[in-house]
Amino acid sequence: MVASQDHMGTVDFMGPYQRRIIDDELDELFTQLPAILLDGPKGVGKTSTAEQRCVTVRRLDVEAERQVVAADPSVIAGDARPLLLDEWQRVHPTWDAVRRLVDADSTGGQFILTGSAPTKESHSGAGRITSMRMRALTLPERGVAETSVSLAALLGGNGDVGGRTEIALADYVAEMVAGGFPGLRHLEGRALTRQLDSYIERIASHDLPEAGFAVQRPATVMAWLRAYAAATGTTASWEKIRAHATVSADARPAKTTTQPYIELLTALRILDPVTAWIPSNNHLGALTLAPCHHLADPALAARLVKRSATRLLRGDAPDPLQPRDGGFLGGLFESLATLSVRVFAQASDARVHHLRTEKGRREVDLIVETDEGVLGVEVKLGAAVGDNDVRHLVWLRDKLGDECIDTLVLHTGPEAYRRTDGVAVVPLALLGP
Repeated sequence: MVASQDHMGTVDFMGPYQRRIIDDELDELFTQLPAILLDGPKGVGKTSTAEQRCVTVRRLDVEAERQVVAADPSVIAGDARPLLLDEWQRVHPTWDAVRRLVDADSTGGQFILTGSAPTKESHSGAGRITSMRMRALTLPERGVAETSVSLAALLGGNGDVGGRTEIALADYVAEMVAGGFPGLRHLEGRALTRQLDSYIERIASHDLPEAGFAVQRPATVMAWLRAYAAATGTTASWEKIRAHATVSADARPAKTTTQPYIELLTALRILDPVTAWIPSNNHLGALTLAPCHHLADPALAARLVKRSATRLLRGDAPDPLQPRDGGFLGGLFESLATLSVRVFAQASDARVHHLRTEKGRREVDLIVETDEGVLGVEVKLGAAVGDNDVRHLVWLRDKLGDECIDTLVLHTGPEAYRRTDGVAVVPLALLGP
C-alpha cells in the first residue's frame, strides 16, 4: 500500500491506515508465532498496527471491558482469533492467560498484545509470547523524502551508495520538533506543543502512578526528565543528570528517588537508551559500559527543555551536561538518526549499540551488529564530512578487519557518496531499511 501524501510531501495519518516498516516483519512472523507483544511507548501506533490483523479487540483501557476481563481473564479463551489485547498491562493476569492458551495450542496468528514491557509480576512468557519493539515514525515513514540507500544492503555487503536530496538542516530540525507520533503528525504550532506538553505531563500524573510508583512531587519528576533531555546523545553519568535536575535552588532528587524513575521510565519506553557494545572478541581495549541517552522521540527532548525549531537553529541550547559535537542540536540530530537506524536494523534482525573507550578517546555513535559482523555509524550535524569526522570509523575498521562489514557517516548534506578511504557518506533523509 502506497502512503498518501499531503501538499508538504509528508504522509497523511488522518486517513486510512498507512503501512509501517514493522508491518512486513509482522506479516512474516505472525503466521507462525501464536502470540506477539507489540512493545513501545504510548502514541507510536501499536493499536492501529495490531488492528490490521485482528478480528476481535479487547480494549483494556476501557473501564467496562477491563472489569469483565479482570473478573475472569480466562474469558478471552472464547474470543474469535486473532485477538488483540490492547493495553494488556491494565489487567496483568491476561499475560498468564495468553501463556496458558498458547501452551494448549501453539498455532500461529492467535494473539497480539499491545502495551509496555512485562512487569516483574508477570511470568516471562518465554517460548510463548514473542516481543517486538515498536518505535516512533522514521523519516521515510513520515514521507519526508524518497530513500536511495538501504541499511539492509549495507549490512549484506552491498556497498552501493548514491542519490541526492533537497532536505537540509532546517528540514531536519522541523522533523525533530514535530516528532514521530502518528496521531500528532497533522498538528503544528501551538496545537502541537500543547499536545506534546500534555504527553509529557501525563508521564508524572498518570503513567508512573499506573505503573505502581507513587509520585509525591510531580515537579521533581519533571525536573529529572528535563535534565535527562538535556543529556540527549551523551553518556553523561546518572549522577550528573541527578545533579542537573534541580527543582529549586536548594533541592534536587535523591538517589533513592531517581533509580525508580530510570527503571520505570525505561519499562514504559519513555527512556530509550542505546546500550554499550560488548564484542565477543574484544580487540578494542577498555570499553565503557555507560548507555547513550535518548528519549522515545527527539520531539520530547526538545519540548522538555522548551526549545522550538527557531531557537534550535540559532544555537539556543540548555546548559550541557557533557561536551559533544554539534552541541544540543547535534544530540537531537543523533537521536533522530538513532531512531531510524534502530527501526531499520530491527527489520534486518540486527542489534544497535554504541562504542566508547575509556576516557572517550575513541567513540562510534552506533554499532549495528548482525551475526555476520558490524556496521559502524557516525552521525554528524553538518553538510561536509572531513577526515576528522571519519577517524574513529577508520580506527574501528582497522581493529576489526573482516568483522567490520562497512562504515557509514549520516549527515545533513545533499548527496550520498563513498569517500576514497571507503567510508560511505549518506544524508539521513536518503537512508531506508
